[in-house]
Amino acid sequence: MTDSICMTTSTAPRVIVINGGSSSIKFALFEARASLPRIMAGGIERIGLPGATFKVTGAAPAESLLRTVNAPDHAAAVGVLMDWIEQSCGPHSLAAAGHRIVHGGPKYSQPQRITDDMVQDLLRFSPFDPEHLPEEVLLIEALQRRFPDLPQVACFDTAFHHDLPRVALLLPIPRHYEAQGVRRYGFHGLSYEYLMQELARLAGADAAPGRMILAHLGNGASLAAVHDGKPVDTTMSFTPTSGVPMSTRAGDLDPALVWYLARTENMTAKKFHEMVNFRSGLLGVSETSSDLRDLLERESEDIRAAEAVALFCYEIKKRIGAFAAALGGLDALVFSGGIGENSPLVRRRICSGLEFLGIELEEKRNAENATLISPAAGQVAVRVIQTNEEQIIGQTVCQVLGINRS
Repeated sequence: MTDSICMTTSTAPRVIVINGGSSSIKFALFEARASLPRIMAGGIERIGLPGATFKVTGAAPAESLLRTVNAPDHAAAVGVLMDWIEQSCGPHSLAAAGHRIVHGGPKYSQPQRITDDMVQDLLRFSPFDPEHLPEEVLLIEALQRRFPDLPQVACFDTAFHHDLPRVALLLPIPRHYEAQGVRRYGFHGLSYEYLMQELARLAGADAAPGRMILAHLGNGASLAAVHDGKPVDTTMSFTPTSGVPMSTRAGDLDPALVWYLARTENMTAKKFHEMVNFRSGLLGVSETSSDLRDLLERESEDIRAAEAVALFCYEIKKRIGAFAAALGGLDALVFSGGIGENSPLVRRRICSGLEFLGIELEEKRNAENATLISPAAGQVAVRVIQTNEEQIIGQTVCQVLGINRS
């Protein structure tokens, strides 16, 4: 099996998009042409663990590969990626790199070229998001060492929500913490930006002034309320741990639990943080799996699995009702993310009982994961749209750096 994927004779500049997680790196390579075609996509999984894998999916089988690699940390993993890019496409094949940065802190709200000062700021902002920011900075620095002349652009997942109404930004704690940057930030912004772009393409520009709820439901899950194309509210808050229950994240909890568990179990703040991020949500309630597909298979015989699924759907349903109130009505509901795009049963359970808002599903369309799953003449257009954060990042890199996509 060949390691080469750059078989095209195109001379268009190439942009690599990197999306780093706690134990993985996803990436995509685009040609900077009008449609921004994706040449390939792939990822490095199980970083820091034995048996790390490097996978590439190209346009043809000969352009794909899967192999084990030595990736004890993110710096080593990105080295594997850069080795492969150099060997496959040549050392000067890249025009730019784009990064998904989960948290921009109080300073960064717009995509921009990465500088040394920004890197230092992101390191200072690490307490805002200790699960993501340190690894993202490692990726930036690793690319900078390998390709010192390669321009890199940061695209912030919080940017979409930056201009939320002030009443939605404020947290009901002592006001002086706001000066330290403690406020609602919201996340999944790159996904929401793509969904808005796709919605305009599918439904026409006239759909933008409507009242809509976007539901990004995956391992991480959140909802956003949008009116006249502008964000009104979102479920995630100061961190991605808040909001609705997720695969392993708890979502919103009674804050007094911290003090209760400290007194009854001597639980430290660090242990509480680990619990609500990595051992809660679907995994915590079911005690078996963080994967909704597993729980749906077991729910008929395992009450814990059934309750985990029910809680997930119930909490999302409640947020749809709350956001409809904030919007003063509803014109469109969009499902996205791995669960939102692929689980007709979950969509049906979430929407059941929301007929009073004008939400109805057309069962055949829903079962087929059609783009429009509500009746054509329905009061609320309910849609399923496959998100593409990497595409948005690639577009943004070209815009920020002025790369010609002719």
